[in-house]
Amino acid sequence: MTRHQENGDAGSSRLDDRSRRDFVALSAAAGLAAMTGASAGAELQVIEKDVQITTPDGTADAAFLYPATGSHPGVLIWPDAFGLRPAFREMGKRLAAQGYSVLVPNPFYRSAKSPVFGDIAAFDFENPADRAKLQQLMGPLTASGAAEKDAVAYIAFLNAQPQVDKSKKMGVQGYCMGGALTVRSAAAAADRVGAGASFHGGGLVTDKPESPHLLASKIHARMYFAIAANDDERQPDAKDKLREAFAAAKVPAEIEVYAGTLHGWCVPDMPARKGTPIYSKPDAERAWAKLLTLYREALG
Repeated sequence: MTRHQENGDAGSSRLDDRSRRDFVALSAAAGLAAMTGASAGAELQVIEKDVQITTPDGTADAAFLYPATGSHPGVLIWPDAFGLRPAFREMGKRLAAQGYSVLVPNPFYRSAKSPVFGDIAAFDFENPADRAKLQQLMGPLTASGAAEKDAVAYIAFLNAQPQVDKSKKMGVQGYCMGGALTVRSAAAAADRVGAGASFHGGGLVTDKPESPHLLASKIHARMYFAIAANDDERQPDAKDKLREAFAAAKVPAEIEVYAGTLHGWCVPDMPARKGTPIYSKPDAERAWAKLLTLYREALG
């Protein structure tokens, strides 16, 4: 039984409210997509390759997806804590079809080749053993300087590809843990990154001196932060600290809380939590349209 079903008529009312909100969000997404030219007819043929990238800490496996002809702005996609898998390959393919050369790395290459997880639908966030596996994988990536080294290596790989237009800035986007990695990437390669987007990013604002939001002054990119409603409930001051940090650094940043969403809402294969679906297609489509607008305006 879901939380919406527990209280009879009250639950039905909330479902009706969610349905209306979903309709509005999907309509808005359609409008934004139309304005950005994001239509199926405009999509390009895409080539997908598995590649190996040398980093200071080893060899990272990754997916490289790009239009079949021409050179295009490069984009680095940081996956969530479940890593490189079909859902993110499809995301990279969808973005490449819009005219970008996209790299999706395995963020856990220090520990294992992708896919690191099998059936993520069986993952239980309430299971200590499942959480421990995630923490073990994330440990090497969250070590001081690790993400920055990786980002520089990934961007160097993109720079070396003929499918990447080096006269244009690059984009970086990340999901869940990838949100913080996006900020670190934008700071580590400020001369190349022209746009960064975080979707339900975790750990963006902490009380530690290495908190990602404190890197704002090192960033030269336009930034977009899409925040899950339940993340905002847990840390309501985070959005304000993000705004303050980027405003003080005079870095353009849009920060938006997506009403009614759960952490992870943009990723279609995200497992349900306590029986409640996390993925929200209307909100994910609205976020995707915002991403395309950001890239078209900042990357050309």
